Amino acid sequence: MEYSKQPITVEEQIKVLKQRGLIIDDESETVSVLERISYFRLACYWRPMEQDKVLHIFKPDSHFNNVLALYQFDSELKAFLFSPIQQIEIAVRTRMIQQFSMKYGPFWFMNRQLFISEDIFKKHLNSLRKAIDKTNDDFILDHFRRYDTPDMPPAWKTLELATFGTLSRMYTNFSDNAVKKQVARSFTIPQHEFMRNWLENLTVVRNICAHHARLWNNYTSIQLRLPHRLPYSWLTNFNIPVGRLYPQLCCIAYWLNAIDQKNTFVADFKALLTKYPTVDTAAMGFPRGWQQEPLWH
Repeated sequence: MEYSKQPITVEEQIKVLKQRGLIIDDESETVSVLERISYFRLACYWRPMEQDKVLHIFKPDSHFNNVLALYQFDSELKAFLFSPIQQIEIAVRTRMIQQFSMKYGPFWFMNRQLFISEDIFKKHLNSLRKAIDKTNDDFILDHFRRYDTPDMPPAWKTLELATFGTLSRMYTNFSDNAVKKQVARSFTIPQHEFMRNWLENLTVVRNICAHHARLWNNYTSIQLRLPHRLPYSWLTNFNIPVGRLYPQLCCIAYWLNAIDQKNTFVADFKALLTKYPTVDTAAMGFPRGWQQEPLWH
């Protein structure tokens, strides 16, 4: 079937929404909103309010203001998560550099024999070379003023340029499970398989935040693995959808506690929810009574 619909003005977009039952409390303000946030970006936030998903008819008492509040919550949530994810990324980078380098020397990341998949090894090495070629960081430029062999700086310099995704793939592809386990246990994560899974999931969440996609009720294809016991305060209820945001937030909260027990992640997240009381936490996978879990209490 050939697509035949033509573009319509913002005023016509509002008319369509009103015909479908969405209550527009302030039409001039709605025009202003739709001029800075596109119709189909907001559509992700009003779909839960639709009674008929085919004809896009809204449920009674559906307000555009609630759509906008949900969008704003999602925007603040993504901005809020950037700092803790960055803190975890920097800690993972630091401990990988320390543990792997102490056992295998400064250029372990260039040693094909230390990695499982040759294809993944080539990709991460290519990614690092590109990052080195593009950078203007003084510590890299100064290195090449002094040294020309090997053709890349040691791990403690080069890996500072690695993306979170590259770090995650390198950890997964590294062949020495014992040293991977050392890194995991430094975060009180019992096995390297759990840390690998958490890294992969956290990379997805980080990319959603970075690319301004919807996070609030998103579903990730990589299923989180949740240990039933951990050294620090953890969960008791594991009857949760592991592809939703709630378990991701649980892993972030736990990981931060292992890095810095003075962090305020839990309190800050609860404050964000308080600011937006109409947000449906169940859509993020939050179970009933989640606030009483040891991790969140």
